[in-house]
Amino acid sequence: MRKRLFIPGPVDVREEVLKNMGTQMISHRGKEASALQKRMHDKIQQVFHTKNLIVFSTSSGSGLMESSIKCCTAKRVAVFSVGSFGDRWANMGVSNGVPTDCFTVANPGDATTPDAVDKALATGKYDVVTITHNETSSGVMNPLGEISKVVKKYPDVLLLVDAVSSMGGTYLPVDEWGIDVCITSTQKCLGLPPGLSIASVSEKAYNRAKTVKNRGYYLDLVQLYDFVVKKDHQYHATPSLAHYFALDAQLDYILNVEGLENRYKRHEQMAKCVRDWANKNFEVLPAPEYRSNTLTVIKNTKNINVGDLNKFLAEKGFLIANGYGDLKDKTFRIAHMADTTMETVKELLGCIDEFLKKN
Repeated sequence: MRKRLFIPGPVDVREEVLKNMGTQMISHRGKEASALQKRMHDKIQQVFHTKNLIVFSTSSGSGLMESSIKCCTAKRVAVFSVGSFGDRWANMGVSNGVPTDCFTVANPGDATTPDAVDKALATGKYDVVTITHNETSSGVMNPLGEISKVVKKYPDVLLLVDAVSSMGGTYLPVDEWGIDVCITSTQKCLGLPPGLSIASVSEKAYNRAKTVKNRGYYLDLVQLYDFVVKKDHQYHATPSLAHYFALDAQLDYILNVEGLENRYKRHEQMAKCVRDWANKNFEVLPAPEYRSNTLTVIKNTKNINVGDLNKFLAEKGFLIANGYGDLKDKTFRIAHMADTTMETVKELLGCIDEFLKKN
């Protein structure tokens, strides 16, 4: 039986998107490919709410995260972590020889505060800040708009944002918030299979990266940027054309059929539905003002066996996620992102209610 996915990626993919992935290949060096990549570039700018240049990478979002921290840090990076994926960014810095300090929250479910960022930047030690906008291990959506106001006080500091699990599912205005590199990937709110990552890159970030040595090759942010500008939206390495065909069609759907505002509203409605259910039966981990619009992390206050719950749900055609890392079994996670509908969310919650009555 096919399982409908309520895990934080990969997500269920619309049949039209899957069909477009099967499009016959074209020359990735030809004019047709340049035109395709230019269309995608211009459409994804609308999703990012940016005029910054867009780069695509045939990698997961982690690829462009590693690229940005390695290529943009000339002095030292302050990584603000609210969970496992913030910690990953710190590990990327350390493993690439980038001087890195990681600032973690006191408790799971806490958010990074503007004051914490201000305190760190006031030392003058850092030229880069990284923020996880939406942390899927804890269900925290950081107050990025307020944090960005703090970073703007320090004009020599670049703001790098992991928006892997939020872009396309909630309002994230890159230009308004002054984000220098904003990264997402296809298998979350954009509603595609995994394998393609996307980033907006400011001119400020590009100019900084040009001063940094030993940026690597495949994920060299300068090389990616230069190829788009100078080579008519081409790239230095072979792209995943299948993803390009699918993303081109999906962006048309997001922008012209559903519409961005409607997409954001649907995500908010699904989030509220799951939160209300969770607060009735369990407890949501983060405080109300920091709860994600794309997934909900729920405290396992009834000490249910999450493995048994998923076995039960599998028989009904659903799959949710256990807690991540140290939160395994202490929490469970229900994603509500991409093209998921309120109808299927309610059906899932009804199945969990059935399990709870039996256990």
